[in-house]
Amino acid sequence: MKRSHKLGLLALGLAGAVSAVALSATAAPETVQLAGTRVDNFMLPDQNGVGYELYYYKHAPAVVIVSGALGDDASKKSATELAKLKAEYEAKGVVFMMLNSSLDDSRDEIIAKAKDLGVPMLADELQLVGRSLGVTKTGEAFVVNPKTWTVAYHGPVLESLAGKPTKNASVKAALNSMLDGKAPSVTEVSVKGKSIAFPDRAKAPDWKKISYSKDVAPILQSKCVACHTEGGMGPFAMDNYQTVKAMSPMIREALRTKRMPPFHSDAHWGNWSNDMLLTSAQIKTVVNWVEAGAPRGDGGDPLAETKYVPPEWPLGQPDAIVEIPAFDVPESGYIDYQERSVDSKLTEGKWLKATAWSGSSPAVHHALAGWIPDVRADGKGFSWNTSLGGYGPGGEANLTPDDTGIYIAPGGSYAYQMHYTSNGKKITDKTKVGYYFYKEPPTKMLRQTSVTDFSLEIPAGASRWHETAYLVFPDDAEIFGTQPHCHSRCYSTKLTIRYPDGREEVLLNQPRYDFGWQREYHFDPMLQVPKGSMMIADYVFDNSDQNPSNPDPKHKVTFGEQTSEEMLFTFMRFRFKNETVANRRDDLMKQLQTSVVFGAFDDDRNGELAGEELRNDPRFGALKGYLGMVDKNKNGTLDMVEFQGAMDMMQKMRGAAKPAAAAKPDAGADAMVKNATGH
Repeated sequence: MKRSHKLGLLALGLAGAVSAVALSATAAPETVQLAGTRVDNFMLPDQNGVGYELYYYKHAPAVVIVSGALGDDASKKSATELAKLKAEYEAKGVVFMMLNSSLDDSRDEIIAKAKDLGVPMLADELQLVGRSLGVTKTGEAFVVNPKTWTVAYHGPVLESLAGKPTKNASVKAALNSMLDGKAPSVTEVSVKGKSIAFPDRAKAPDWKKISYSKDVAPILQSKCVACHTEGGMGPFAMDNYQTVKAMSPMIREALRTKRMPPFHSDAHWGNWSNDMLLTSAQIKTVVNWVEAGAPRGDGGDPLAETKYVPPEWPLGQPDAIVEIPAFDVPESGYIDYQERSVDSKLTEGKWLKATAWSGSSPAVHHALAGWIPDVRADGKGFSWNTSLGGYGPGGEANLTPDDTGIYIAPGGSYAYQMHYTSNGKKITDKTKVGYYFYKEPPTKMLRQTSVTDFSLEIPAGASRWHETAYLVFPDDAEIFGTQPHCHSRCYSTKLTIRYPDGREEVLLNQPRYDFGWQREYHFDPMLQVPKGSMMIADYVFDNSDQNPSNPDPKHKVTFGEQTSEEMLFTFMRFRFKNETVANRRDDLMKQLQTSVVFGAFDDDRNGELAGEELRNDPRFGALKGYLGMVDKNKNGTLDMVEFQGAMDMMQKMRGAAKPAAAAKPDAGADAMVKNATGH
């Protein structure tokens, strides 16, 4: 089937969604009947930064959304009752959330004041969701039927909050009917509540005046066309008005769910030099244009007039291009890590400035580049001793800060660790790697580390399971970029810094982690990290049957390399302020490596490791038997200094027993630390 025909059919299938949206977005007086109307998909973060996407809960018997604000009486009473209902019905699969569309409540206020609310309060900062639902007051409950994504009940949470006395006008009555397979006996009742202003509703007639040529197309050119071009990563090319109009409902949903652009950081936190997100004004321009029917208007068609051709190497021609030996990925089954090495042909040492990737197939789970000192023909030998970057789905080039590089000695081999995942069809991967070198040697060294949790344990069926880990910087540092990594049960991630004075700041929040896009976030400017600062990673996992990507909700999950297992890695590339090329500080890296492993097990972050915290990793489980030997103050736990002594002792014991063991990637604490830190 031709692409234009496919787009035409899709446009017909989605056209109804646009008209329904336009109705609820523009008409929201209390006289409008909202029961029976369709609810469109959205994703919003709650007060803890965890995202809630409506259509994620397609297997739930009901989703309850209640409008609310901070401080008003109807919201307080509704929230109290909603928390009770959540305790009673959550085990039956019902999902509960409050929606704060009030322009009087900032995101920071919601985070601070809704912390102990008992239910998630979603921040609808642009009012797009509340506007679309038809919200007018606080305390309006929308009980949504996921089988049809329509409103089964619109009214108060409690009968006492109804605008006029009405029997069975409650969320509880509606839920009981739905759980019995019946429609609620009462479907539409007015509520007592505080009015919520939606200024854009009055402006809706003007949306038809939004110019495709002057307003919409330039936004798409700036934020979307790099991927949505012929032969690009996007599923369709934004190369003319007709295509954009046909796909406009999908574009609207991608913006409302924050699925696109594929830069999944929470805009509330973090400043990034490589930020791809649309501004709030740009989002509203595109969404309002779609809800007005995507009018063509006057002017030319910038997308058709300027054809974008994506370059193979966006950074320009590399100084060296390496073709990783091709690999035939089977259509199913587990695939062991593949190690490949290629003669570097370097006759002199080079300082690496950037690494770029080209031609990777969808079967590449991740690829890691390194350097080894010998030339090997067997494809083995990948090492973390010289890390040259990595790639994951949707990844970009690995850059370095100015005057900061990674040294590659002459001779030896470029080495690669390739992790392939079968995706249902046979495919041959032909990844190419491009290296860019400094013309003049830099003065500073780039290092890599990660917050890692080897001890994670996700119970079968758990829907919102929290795991945490940390590390502590032993000296002043500057972080260039960070990248979270986990697998198919991963739901959201957060990175927080705790400064030595106890102050905390969220650095990166991903309300909805997307495994399909492995992206490094570059701080702008570089993050200044004082000595003693703690970097804390908090991950939320969904091992329930609600998760459409879950390989097996009946299986308890621990740390592992395959996508059917799980990981918790938050990588950071950085430089020590007191380290230069001429003055290496490997002593600082050793301290940092110890902190990585210590922070992986210290789940309560109290600076002490108890025996029961050394879980789910056989390489450290044996340490429990030696606690008494290294516990110098005999308090039954290990602090960081004592743990370093234990690490040194284990390394000596291994060296005496098996001198060759350290050469294996998984042979003991030293190798595990290198795997975690990249050094």
